[in-house]
Amino acid sequence: MTRASLDKQPHEVASMFDDVAERYDLTNDLLSLGQDRVWRREVAKAVDARPAQKILDLAAGTATSSLPFARTGAYVVPCDFSLGMLRVGKKNHPWLPLTAGDATKLPFKDDTFDAVTISFGLRNVQDTDTALSELYRVTKPGGRVVICEFSHPTWAPFRTVYTEYLMRALPSVARAVSSNPDAYVYLAESIREWPDQPALAERLRKAGWSKVAWRNLTGGVVALHRGFKA
Repeated sequence: MTRASLDKQPHEVASMFDDVAERYDLTNDLLSLGQDRVWRREVAKAVDARPAQKILDLAAGTATSSLPFARTGAYVVPCDFSLGMLRVGKKNHPWLPLTAGDATKLPFKDDTFDAVTISFGLRNVQDTDTALSELYRVTKPGGRVVICEFSHPTWAPFRTVYTEYLMRALPSVARAVSSNPDAYVYLAESIREWPDQPALAERLRKAGWSKVAWRNLTGGVVALHRGFKA
C-alpha cells in the first residue's frame, strides 16, 4: 500500500506516513519552500505554552512540532498514530513522551490538557467531527485548541496558481526527494478537498468550542483556527 484513498481508512493513512517518516521533515521543508517553519512559529505563538502547562501535540509525527512547546518549560505530549513516525521521533528526541494514539479515540482522561493542538493532521483523520470532540474532551475547562491546516487562498487568481502547484508541481518535487511520492499525491488531493475557513470554524463550534476564530497565513494557503473550552 503506497497511497491512501480520500476516504481515509486509518490503517492506510498510518502505513503511508510510516513509509515517508525518515525524510518527512526535509521533504516538507522543500515542498513548502521553507514556509512550514514560519507556520510552526505562528502555531507556537498561538498556543502560548507556559511552564508546567500540559500540552497535547496531536499528529505530531516525528515530534519536530513539539519542540517549541518543550522549550517553554511546558510538559508536551507528542501523539501520533503512525508508529514509523514515532520511531523516528523517539530516535531524534528520546526525552519526549511520544505516545501512539488515534485522534478519534484519544488515550487520555477527560480535562487533562491546558492546550491541545494539531498541525497538518486533522485533514488526515477519518472522522473530523469526532476528533474535534475528542480534543474538547481531553482539554481542561478554560483551555484552548489551536489547529493549523492547509486551507483556501482568499485571492482567486492566487488560488488558481496554488491549485496548479498542488496537483502538478508538488508530486513532481516529491518524486525527487521522497521515499513515497504517491503519498504526496494523496496529500495534494486531500488539501484540495478540505473545507474552507468558515466551514471548519462551524465544525469547531458544533464540537463545543467557543470564541472560535481563525487567521490566514500566506494568503490563506494555511489557516490557524482557535477555540476555547468554556
